[in-house]
Amino acid sequence: MSARLSLFEDVYRNEAAASLSAGARFFFVVHGAILIDGQEITSGGVWSGEGTVTCTGGAEGATVWRWELSRGEAAAFNAAGVSTRLKLSANLDTLPEGELLLRGDSVAFPPGGTALTHTHQGPGIRCMIEGGIRIDTHGRSTSYGPGGAWFETGPDTVFAQADPARASRFIRTMILPRALLGQSSIRYAHEEDKAKPKSQKYQVFVDRPISFVKK
Repeated sequence: MSARLSLFEDVYRNEAAASLSAGARFFFVVHGAILIDGQEITSGGVWSGEGTVTCTGGAEGATVWRWELSRGEAAAFNAAGVSTRLKLSANLDTLPEGELLLRGDSVAFPPGGTALTHTHQGPGIRCMIEGGIRIDTHGRSTSYGPGGAWFETGPDTVFAQADPARASRFIRTMILPRALLGQSSIRYAHEEDKAKPKSQKYQVFVDRPISFVKK
């Protein structure tokens, strides 16, 4: 089965619990708080791991974005008081060879900021948390607002234009070569762009070597 990356939105009622089987994953808490094996993760917080895990909604419940790396479709779970929906899923045809790294980060832009035409060294799924962005790739332009998700293959060139009137930010999970631990994955398509000032700002939450290997 081919490798697949999926993004789910899980909504927890207060004290509702869900158990997930082992797998490489990254959580971003959008609203509220969850307890993961006794550790409280509040709004804007993250968690990542590969083992089995139990998640419990906090006193006011929670909304969580959950990225899952799997072979074939990600395993479903059913839990009373937890609703889950698939936002986006993609086959990872451009998964790098060799040892891998799961990176969970955020990319922020000032009003009108851009990411000059570039590629990445691995595939990933992005989801807007605030503001808006236009993504130009494959000769097409698509705009995304809060909650909008999209997939980038990695080697396909992308140009990004943030909302001109407000700050924008998206949350991202990429699967990269492990050799990039602590290093940027971006490559600019045009030599003259490499030295230009860049408007995007990165916050790396997780840089996790994972046991998952390409088959």
